[in-house]
Amino acid sequence: MSSSPERTLPQTNRGLRGRPWTDYALFAVLVGPNVALLILFTYRPLVDNIRLSFFEWNISSPTSTFIGFDNYREWFGRSDSWQIVGNTLFFTAAAVIGSMVLGLGLALLLDRKLLGRNLVRSALFAPFVISGAAVGVAFQFVFDPNFGLVQDVLARIGIESPNFYQDPTWALVMVTLTYLWKNLGYTFVIYLAALQGLRSELSEAAAIDGASGWTTFRRVILPQLRPTTYFLSITVLLNSFQVFDIINVMTRGGPLGTGTTTMVFQIYDESFRNFRAGYGATVATIMFLVLLAVTVYQVRIMDRGDQK
Repeated sequence: MSSSPERTLPQTNRGLRGRPWTDYALFAVLVGPNVALLILFTYRPLVDNIRLSFFEWNISSPTSTFIGFDNYREWFGRSDSWQIVGNTLFFTAAAVIGSMVLGLGLALLLDRKLLGRNLVRSALFAPFVISGAAVGVAFQFVFDPNFGLVQDVLARIGIESPNFYQDPTWALVMVTLTYLWKNLGYTFVIYLAALQGLRSELSEAAAIDGASGWTTFRRVILPQLRPTTYFLSITVLLNSFQVFDIINVMTRGGPLGTGTTTMVFQIYDESFRNFRAGYGATVATIMFLVLLAVTVYQVRIMDRGDQK
């Protein structure tokens, strides 16, 4: 019997690792514009900001003076820098923990079949899409110590309202609560979507075994929400660390100088009020390094959790 002729495969012009060059061309076409935009609008300004931190520059002047690490030495030596760091840490910690705990609690509640739950879901998410400046203006009246809603509620139970605009501690609490109210819808929606994607059979098995609601939540639901919690911890941290609009509208960094000033507000204050763009760039660089370190640490923890 004659052997059948061998099938010859079509020859293709292949690039590295056996892939057709068209794959690389398509990759370059799709990814190239995004990479170019990132380099132009993210990485180039970042590098330029780090370079500027070594200069003394008044933004109204066409010239700048190289001063090395003097801006950094000044920032670490100033007493108000540590108050500003404390304000930033308090605001960020309260925003991250508060929004995630409250968001998860509301998501658990509104994941059930309740009358009017879709309306309540929409109402909870609505503040997130409102401008931070608009929210700040509205909450100026809410926290007004003479005529505000908070003052009225406290007066009905016989408690005198704090002076949110004169006491630095209460002013910081005020802007933190305002930010929580505005951004709670974000964590709520993400947790709600995660809850709807959980494996219901695990909870049913726990109920059959007689596990209590708290045990089911702690041993069944929370472990499945770990990736979502890691994701929210990073995004909420980055967002809360960079809040500017609410603080600018409600307190302008005061009272008493730096009562509610955070690192982001200090960047604006030094660059555009004091006209010290080099010093403002120094604060921005320090904040970038802190956020980079925290994010890398969180990602490493997330990777370890996924490997277990």
